[in-house]
Parts: sequence; C-alpha cells; structure tokens
Amino acid sequence: MASTPMIIAKAKEELAMLPAMTNRHGLIAGATGTGKTVTLQTIAEGLSRNGVPVFLADVKGDLSGISQPGKVGAKLEERIKTLGLKDHTPEGYPVIFWDIFGQKGHPVRTTVSEMGPMLLSRLLNLNETQEATLTVLFKVADENGLLLLDMKDLKAILQFASENADQLPAEYGRISRASVGTIQRSLAALESEGADRLFGEPALNIDDLLQTDGAGRGIIHLLASDKLIQHPKVYSTFLLWVISELFEQLPEVGDVEKPKLVFIFDEAHLLFDDAPKVLREKIEQVVRLIRSKGVGVYFVTQNPLDIPEDVLGQLGNRVQHALRAFTPKDQKAVRAVAQTFRANPKVDVEKSITELAVGEALVSFLAKDGTPEPVERALVLPPRSQIGAITDEQRRAVIDGSVLKGQYEKEIDRESAFEILKKRAREDQDEAEKGAAKAAPEPRERVQKEPARRGGRSDSFAEAILKSAGRSVASTLGRELVRGLFGSATRRRRRW
Repeated sequence: MASTPMIIAKAKEELAMLPAMTNRHGLIAGATGTGKTVTLQTIAEGLSRNGVPVFLADVKGDLSGISQPGKVGAKLEERIKTLGLKDHTPEGYPVIFWDIFGQKGHPVRTTVSEMGPMLLSRLLNLNETQEATLTVLFKVADENGLLLLDMKDLKAILQFASENADQLPAEYGRISRASVGTIQRSLAALESEGADRLFGEPALNIDDLLQTDGAGRGIIHLLASDKLIQHPKVYSTFLLWVISELFEQLPEVGDVEKPKLVFIFDEAHLLFDDAPKVLREKIEQVVRLIRSKGVGVYFVTQNPLDIPEDVLGQLGNRVQHALRAFTPKDQKAVRAVAQTFRANPKVDVEKSITELAVGEALVSFLAKDGTPEPVERALVLPPRSQIGAITDEQRRAVIDGSVLKGQYEKEIDRESAFEILKKRAREDQDEAEKGAAKAAPEPRERVQKEPARRGGRSDSFAEAILKSAGRSVASTLGRELVRGLFGSATRRRRRW
C-alpha cells in the first residue's frame, strides 16, 4: 500500500504527518480533558490507512470505538463543516484487543526469562543489592538450562537458592538469604494483585504486532489498561518490555517509506517515575536507536516536562493541547514547553498554550528533510471511527472474529525450573529413604565417623543443578537464552 500524508489538523492550511517521518517519534501532551485521546485516535487511523500497524494502551477504555464506524451527530457535523472536510466518511478499523488479565482481549504474556532481571527488579521494586541477587539467579538458571517461564519457576529457584546459598560456587557470587526473602515477599505481593498472569506461555510473539488486514490496513492493537493502570509498575514495565523486544528482535532497516510499527505509550510519565539511572539510560538509548528498526514511539502525557530532556529532544512530531497555569510552578512549565517548539512569529506559543480550546492544539510536524515545521495553532481533525467505548457484545464479536482467536487463550505449562527442581527434590528424598532402609547396624565408633550429609546427598549446589538440568536440557530452549540490552531473552520463537 502506497503511503500518503496524514492530515491530522488544520489551521489556514492542512497540517500533515509524513509517513516517512513517523518513525522519528512524537509527543501528544495536554491537561486532562483537552482532547489528547481524540488526537491519538486520529493519528492511529491515519497510520492504519497507510498500512502501518499501531500498538497503544487503552487507559480509559474509550479507544475501543476505533473498531466501529463513527456516527455523525450535530456536534461532529458542525466540526466537519468548520474544517471544510470534503471526504470525512465514517469508517471502522481493524482492531485486535489484548488484556493481561484475559477479560477484555486475548491474553498477553511474557516469560520471566524474557523480561530479564533488570525489568523484573523494577516490577518488584528491588534495591541494587536485591537486583544483584536476582541477576545471579538468572545467570545460574540460564547456564544450567533451567527455564524461568512463570511465577512458580521463579519461586522454585528462589527457594532452592535460599536453602543452598552456602554451596553456591564463588564464580556466581554470594547469594544473600535476606535478599532472597525480600524478593519472595515482593513476588507474593505481585501475585495478590493478579499480576502473576503476566508470566507464562504462550508468550506474545512480536511478529503478531506487525500485521496488516486483507485490505492492507495496519492492524491497531489495543491493550486494555483501565484495570492494569491501577498497578502503574506492572503497566509501565510491561510496555517497556514490549519496546525492548521490538528493539532486540527487529533488524536494522534505516530510513523507510513508512514504519513497521508505531508504539503509543499513554501515561508516559509512569515509564520514568522512580526509574533508576541505569534504566533511564537504557530507555533513552532504545528511543534513540529504535527508529533504525522502523519503529516510531509516541509518548502521551499531561506535561511534556514529565519526559526526560534527552528523550524529549528526540520527539520530532508534536501536538500540544492546553496546559493549565494556576501556580508559579505551572507558569514556569508553560514557558519551558513553549521553548521546545520551532518559533513562528505569527503564534505566541506561551500565551496560546493556556488559551487552547478542547480539540485545539499547537502542532509541529517534521518536514521532508527531517526538520520541524514552525508551530501552528490548529484544530485537530475528528476521527472517522466511533468516539468512545463500544459495548461488551461488540468487543466480544471483535475478539471472536480475530485472526489470533485461540492462539493465546490456552495456557501452556511445559517442563521448566519448577518441574526440574521438584523432580530433583523427590529423587533426593527417595535416595535418602533407600539409603536408610539398606543401612545395617554398625559399631558406634563407625557411625560417629560417618560424615553428615544434607538431604542424603553430598552434591554441591552447582552439581545438584547441573545433574537436574542435564536430564532436561536436550528438550528445552535453556541453552538458547541470550541476554539482550534490557536483559530480555532473545531466542527462536515457537508457534503453538
């Protein structure tokens, strides 16, 4: 499908995003109720018409209407007339619904190994010492073929490490039982929130996000987040994992006619809140480099200053809705935001930001040469699809008609760390019982000289794990795990 400029807003002239420039990232900002949701819906529609898949989080549950043709009421008709739109035809778009909790869309999961210790540590709110302990456990698991797929795998290796910490070889470093205990408590808290559903198989296949429909339109992937957003760390960490997987798995493509995918991150401030310095640096690095993989990243937030300066400087396409300026701090923020736009002598940006009406915005997109156009005060075009949420019946019809129906619904539980370590413990117990049954009465002196053996075995920690893993590594992907930029695991994708 050939790409065409996407008309997003209109001042005296139409303001269009160029598909070739959409992988250079963007920002949609403004106070609550100023029109951000409608703007990102209009942008998603334009991308879909150009054959570009879109992934976005539906935080308030009102983006589902993009799957249905819009209804032209009196208010919308007036808007169309004001803008002088000639070809504004109601249209629904191809949508796939996803939901970590499996209620409002296809279940979406990753594995513990794929998420890696850095992102998992953020999810569990661990300090540096606890993160180091978790990293050691990942190393032990990876090197010994112990797949960490779901929560019970992680709990199993934590329990095993706690019981055998003193036997860990020096090459792995010291494991603190106190740190293990903290991690175990954090896991329990995560499970109580239902977030353990995030981990398991089949894991999300990134290729499923890069598809178009039969008419060549990009599929719009909506992650149901109205419930998920109540757990900000889970929400932001999962979306960060998706970005990292795209970065790790997609090949370099350089400048392209249009991106392979546009990723829209709503409530973007959650990505950076309380993030340690090393994680911020990783995020900045990915945002800088992922455009060469053909992926555009768009941040949606109330205030642009919620985004770190190094990231903000990389967001070329901008739509700024109204900001409130009731306090000196607010006024300072407005001045700072005004300075981020390319100046236009006809627009007083600092003044306009506080005067913008709902659906009105300051707009600056990238030109063909990659430079930002001068800022314009404009009206955002209304979506062609339905504004607002659809009914539960309509959502179910979309899910049942999805090309992915049945692919992710049935959870798979293959042999992994939990099963291997459980089998090992059972064999230890059986061998100890057999040894006790065969033992004959011996003189007291000999019994006293016999060294005590933990669990009936004298294997070291490393030997125990290696013996257990050796029996299963031939039938697992354990040896294929390679830690990437975020600690995510790159490996062959299995289709189930």
